[in-house]
Amino acid sequence: MNDTYLYLIIALLPLTAGMLVTQTNPYHALVIRGVLGAVAAMVDAVLGAADVALTEALMGTMLSITLYAIAVRSSLVLRLGVMEDQSIEKNQDGNFQQLMSDFRRIFKKHYLRLELVPYTTKENLQQALIEKEIHATCAPLEKFVEAEETYQTVIRVQRIYNIIKSELSSPKTGLRYFNVLDSGEQNL
Repeated sequence: MNDTYLYLIIALLPLTAGMLVTQTNPYHALVIRGVLGAVAAMVDAVLGAADVALTEALMGTMLSITLYAIAVRSSLVLRLGVMEDQSIEKNQDGNFQQLMSDFRRIFKKHYLRLELVPYTTKENLQQALIEKEIHATCAPLEKFVEAEETYQTVIRVQRIYNIIKSELSSPKTGLRYFNVLDSGEQNL
């Protein structure tokens, strides 16, 4: 009996697994994970384990992909706290609009979605950062440090701070890293 087709199907397992672990886009990884589950189900069916193939098709492919998609979608949101009166429509000089478009461009490369969360006072904004309701704040400076800086961005997630620091070309904001563990000693 010629089992060449079986060897070809089985060879797809490590190939698909290798493609899965090298993906940087989480949505592409979800699709490849579905393909890996389908190939594993096909191998089980060809080898005569119909019950294992059915379980792999239902649990390993459909259910896990659905749960992973929900987890990936909810974890790829960056919540940026802003002042309530600070909006793209109300900002006449365009600095805020330019800064937000720069942030969106940077985060899009890292598959993050930017969500603006408005707060009424700077105290509420600071408290939200301390209580981890938001990942970062962007508030207008009361006294301009330099002529170009009009906003202060404070970030509590080290990885996001490093990304923005290395990729932000706009000098419209001053960047600071805020360690929530040291929040009693540090002042925003």
